[in-house]
Amino acid sequence: MAYSMTDDEFESCVSDALENIPRQLLDMMDNVAVFIEDRYQPQPGEDPSTSLLGLYDGVPLTERDDGWGAGALPDRITIFQEDTLAACSSREEVIAEVQITVVHEIAHHFGIDDETLHRLGWG
Repeated sequence: MAYSMTDDEFESCVSDALENIPRQLLDMMDNVAVFIEDRYQPQPGEDPSTSLLGLYDGVPLTERDDGWGAGALPDRITIFQEDTLAACSSREEVIAEVQITVVHEIAHHFGIDDETLHRLGWG
């Protein structure tokens, strides 16, 4: 079922997904960097077979206070290439999954939780 794609092709899918985000939302994002990594590495105590397509690591805008930001590292949105390709069987599926994943992780930056995202169809 896994689809094969070069690193450059996958990076292009992620770039296109970001370009599809309305400019107004992108302008509201604060101190966020987007990365592509090969594969999700499960954390200690986590099921070693855990696979993620994307991950938001940071402090959502809804949880930041006046003291946040001085010297803060950027929040990270990571898209996992091998995990995404393993879940897809066509280029079209990859494009759709990357778009959903990018929207999902950006939503976490805005403080939207998984339950809400799943209910809205962005799970």
